[in-house]
Amino acid sequence: MAQEINDGNYEELVIKSGKVVMIDFWAEWCGPCRMIAPIVEEMSKDFDGKAIIGKVNVDDNPGITAKLKIRNIPTLLFYKNGEEVDKIVGAASKSAITDKLNSLL
Repeated sequence: MAQEINDGNYEELVIKSGKVVMIDFWAEWCGPCRMIAPIVEEMSKDFDGKAIIGKVNVDDNPGITAKLKIRNIPTLLFYKNGEEVDKIVGAASKSAITDKLNSLL
């Protein structure tokens, strides 16, 4: 299951983890977010132990959403060594997301 990332644990789970991290910024009312939600959950199993796969509900976490300038959802942010290195804005295929994550491992 994808890890819940929020305003309180973002620093610890993403910046200080030292691992490759993918964060899905989403909201319940967002159709494209619901389309990629099963992909994100599959990836959390596929990459278990290799990368952190997380989700941020933008409605519940306005602090981190504003800090990272998330304007459109879904947005997938990719981190390596605590730094944002890539992103995908909008719904994408599992292969596109997987390829991007694999390139960071």
